[in-house]
Amino acid sequence: MRDVVILGSTGSIGTQALEVIAARPGEFRVVGLAAGGGQIALLARQALDTGAAVVAVHAATAVQDLQLAFYAEVSQRGWATGEVKLPKILAGPDAATELAGTACDVVLNGITGSAGLAPTLATLAAGTTLALANKESLVIGGRLVTDAAAEGQVVAVDSEHSALAQCLRGGTAAEVDRLVLTASGGPFRGRTRAELADVTPAEALAHPTWDMGRVITTNSATLVNKGLELLEAHLLYGVDLDRIDVVVHPQSMVHSMVQFVDGSTLAQCSPPDMRLPIALGLTWPDRLPGAARACDWTRASSWTFEPLDTEAFPAVEMAREAGRVGGTAPAVLNAANEECVDAFHEGRIGFLQILDIVAAVLAEHTADAGGDPGRDVGSTLVTSSDLSLEVVLDADRWARQRARSLAATAPSTPDA
Repeated sequence: MRDVVILGSTGSIGTQALEVIAARPGEFRVVGLAAGGGQIALLARQALDTGAAVVAVHAATAVQDLQLAFYAEVSQRGWATGEVKLPKILAGPDAATELAGTACDVVLNGITGSAGLAPTLATLAAGTTLALANKESLVIGGRLVTDAAAEGQVVAVDSEHSALAQCLRGGTAAEVDRLVLTASGGPFRGRTRAELADVTPAEALAHPTWDMGRVITTNSATLVNKGLELLEAHLLYGVDLDRIDVVVHPQSMVHSMVQFVDGSTLAQCSPPDMRLPIALGLTWPDRLPGAARACDWTRASSWTFEPLDTEAFPAVEMAREAGRVGGTAPAVLNAANEECVDAFHEGRIGFLQILDIVAAVLAEHTADAGGDPGRDVGSTLVTSSDLSLEVVLDADRWARQRARSLAATAPSTPDA
């Protein structure tokens, strides 16, 4: 029996993880759940369904709403109120971090964005296995995270990085030539940069394969998500940035590949279903029988692979360059992008302006070597050797402010 804490339980990863766990009640026990507070009724149902002892909610004002949701759910189920032991509630910005540090076997971090960094560090400090779906915390934390992690403590839940981990079992580190990340290409695969100028938020959210939240789905449309995955692969597996390639694979059946020095390539293949990497994250290095359906080799199918159009989709190379700079540069890239995604969906900037503004913020940050006491401390590039949680969060804060400022003054009609 593995005791599991799920951070981001009401999101896509969290809900699917609970499906995996519910199907195997004798193998897992959910001891804690954390969510932002936007879906209080769902969080209450999850807590009562799993019997979680602790529930953490980011919004401190949501405590009373959560208590009322518990009682409403208990009443709806016909349970006697006095016989139900309701979970302990943690509330506030640090609630998920506090929960992540509690005793358990596995913490699944499914939080979206930079908010996942502090819980990631708390999990590592507690010595708990970290099933990491929150790629942003590794990307922005960099050495801060990798130095805190014991060998084998971090298990990737992203489908691509789970695929790489499985393929890497096929050889030693010295035998690895390249890592190959696959990308579906998103909803705009095949379009030129000029053809992307007028796309709408609704079009950006129409992903052809995966059902994800707003930020991740938009990042898949811009290919920022693949850029972050490149940085994550570099940090997870210690492979140089220049030895990690991205190839477009629209069918999303091959989730990533490892090319070895003798010319052999191993690929991990399965129908697109996040329950498989989630299950591996919860049980690594063991496999969970029946976690997801397998490929049907009795039916004809065709799989294609295409080079990435870096002119129309410059995000991967932008991320690679941020990784080369290191330090706070990846944190600035991520934070500026999150702000620009919000601005795009709120109609304040166009689709192409997302990466245009991110590039401008990143260039400003990497050009600033400090020395001006009047500048915001977060604007100054800090090297990887000097990273701390405070430094990363300062850079994150500055990048968000700068991106908002540039978005506010951006022309209403972006150039193609």
